[in-house]
This record gives sequence, C-alpha cells and structure tokens, in this order.
Amino acid sequence: MSTYLFAGGGTAGHVNPLLAVADRLTERSPEDRVLVLGTAEGLESRLVPMRGYELLTIPRLPFPRKPNAAALRFPGAFWRAVRRTEQLIREHDVEVVLGVGGYAAAPAYIAAKRTGTPIVVHEQNAKPGLANRLAAFLTHHVGVTFSNTRLRHSRLVGMPLRREVEDLDRRTRRAEGLAEFGLDPDRPVLLVTGGSSGARSINRTVNRSAASIVGAGWQVLHVVGGKSDIGPSDLDGYTVLPYCDRMDLAYAASDFVVSRAGAGMVCELAAVGLPSVLVPYPVGNGEQRHNARDVVEAGGAVLVADQEFDQDWVTFQLLTLLQDRARIADMAMRAGSVGHRDGADRMTDLVLDAGRTAATGTSPRSHGGATHDSTTHDSTRHGDSTHDSTTHGSSTEEP
Repeated sequence: MSTYLFAGGGTAGHVNPLLAVADRLTERSPEDRVLVLGTAEGLESRLVPMRGYELLTIPRLPFPRKPNAAALRFPGAFWRAVRRTEQLIREHDVEVVLGVGGYAAAPAYIAAKRTGTPIVVHEQNAKPGLANRLAAFLTHHVGVTFSNTRLRHSRLVGMPLRREVEDLDRRTRRAEGLAEFGLDPDRPVLLVTGGSSGARSINRTVNRSAASIVGAGWQVLHVVGGKSDIGPSDLDGYTVLPYCDRMDLAYAASDFVVSRAGAGMVCELAAVGLPSVLVPYPVGNGEQRHNARDVVEAGGAVLVADQEFDQDWVTFQLLTLLQDRARIADMAMRAGSVGHRDGADRMTDLVLDAGRTAATGTSPRSHGGATHDSTTHDSTRHGDSTHDSTTHGSSTEEP
C-alpha cells in the first residue's frame, strides 16, 4: 500500500482537480491511501471529508503583500507549518506529494524537499501562482492545464475532472437535467454562474436583464452564490439558485453559458462542448483572461470585460447572439475542439511516474518523457474535453 499527500485548497478551483486525481488514483489502486493537506477555513474543510478522504490541516498563511505586523509574523508561522508538514510526511510514510496551489501547497513543497519526498505539481491557471513557480524548480513532474502556461519542466495535461462531467453526454442527459431544475423542455436554457465564489457584477446585470432574456424566448438558470442578495424570482422562465451541487446536470440542460473565466469553468465548458460568454474577474493578476485564450481563439467563447458587461451589452450583444442558433451550434463544436477529457488520468500517470522514478532512481525522462521545457508543451489534444463537477455558489461572493 502506498500513501500520497495531496496539498492545496482554498477554492473549488484548487480542491476539485485535487479530488479528481485522488479519485482516479484510488480507482486504479484501491489499496492505496490519499491524505489531503489543507486549511480549516477553505472549501477543502467541507469537500474533502464529504468525498471520504482524511483532511490534515495547517494554519492559513496568506503571503504578506505589505510591510506590517502580519509580515513580521509570517516567516515564523510559515516554518512552523513546514515542520508540521514534515512530521506528517514521516508519520504517514508518504511516498509522493502532489501540490495544486493554494495556502497549503508551499509548506508542502518545502517539507517534501526537506524529507526527500518526490514532488508533483498541477497548475490550474494559465498564469502560475507563486507556490507552483517555486515548486517547478524542485521537480521535473509538472502538469499544466493550458497550452499558454509557462512553467519550468511542464507538460500539458489539461484539467483533472470528476467522472460525472468527464463522461457527460449532454444530449442523452438533457431531459434529466431539465427535470432536475424544473425547466421547460420547449425553450433553450441560458446558464449563468460566477463560479465557486459567485460574481456580484454578473449577477446584477443578468438579474436586471432577465425579463428581456426571457422575452427573447430563452429561460435562465442563474446560480448566484450563497451570499448573494438575489432571491427567488416570480418571473416565469427565470430560475435562481444560491448554489448548485449538480453542475453536470446544469450543463446537460443548458444551451449557452455566461460565466467568469476561472480555470475549472473554462475547462468544463470546453469539455462538454458548451458555448459561452466569458467575463474575466477584474481583480488579481489577470489570469482569467489568459485562461480563456484557447477557447476564445478557437471561436467557442466570446470574451467581454467586466466593466462592459452591462444591460446595454446584454441587449445589443448577448440577445443578438442568442437569436443566432446556427452560430451557437458552431461555437459549441469549436468549444469542444479545445477540451481535454483525460486530465485526471494524465495527472495520475504523473503522480505514479514520480513514485516509480524515486523508487528506481532513474531519470524522469526514462518514463515517457515526463519533463518538458516551459516552451515545449505536449500539444496533443485528447477528445472533446471535460472537467470536475464544481460546486458553484459557495459562501463567498466576489465583487
């Protein structure tokens, strides 16, 4: 029996790929054990135990952005987290550490290096985070989601997805999806979601435009987020949900999507062949715009800036698009052309390869060429795509 430590969390974008790989690894080797290192505050505190994995926690340690008291305390707290993680690695005889980013990843990478434990990295976003940029110097086993990600030693693997989205056939599951949400089978469905955190600006614009969208012959399935002040609607054809645990069925029911451009959402939409309008989150390092690049360039999505996505844009741009069913069908095909359906399998291969390499003392290049320079990604496309069934609409709503 082998034991693996998967580190990361905070958001569904980190937790869901981690769990997808854990599921695939234990499907292949039921005797193996996956432990998850995270924090007590992140989504992992709910999602990991719910999925049947043991969660080990360390303190949540945001990297300080300005010189203040928190910055002075950070080095000591960080090294305490590293020593605690080293203890866990030794106590559980961990054979490989997989990190996906998030607060728990950096201490895990350092602890793995100090204990001589093989490190594997998965980067979800097109623009890598600081922890994963660091880890890429410590290992040759680095998987990335997007073709435009530049990360040392990386190979293109796509996004690890759960089975229910990975295997989803929207056509055969459509009736089930419509019934799940009480939708009209005779009208097309527009799905609106801000991802795991919700999106206040998208919510506001769509809520104010709902009557015109419904008047154009569509119905709206709107996942607003748990803390949104938008409640149930009396408007026929406008369904408001605070969260959605069955995104696979929401995808099956839908014909078009308006969404943020988080890595998980972009990959899921490409996986199931759903056309979309993507509205990148305007705060941060701009990674969402980069996440959308492949599907936008393929013609499967339209990109619109957050400040431009208002009622006028819905009236003059979105409604025009929704009336063009031939264009929607073409966009669906183009979206599916850039998706990956085997991200979980490819990351699982990378984890197992890291373990074999450490056990035999061989170069990672001898096991299928696991190392690639950041400019030489494997460009092979695998299927129409797929992704993890994200729990959209968590307890925190973004601006």
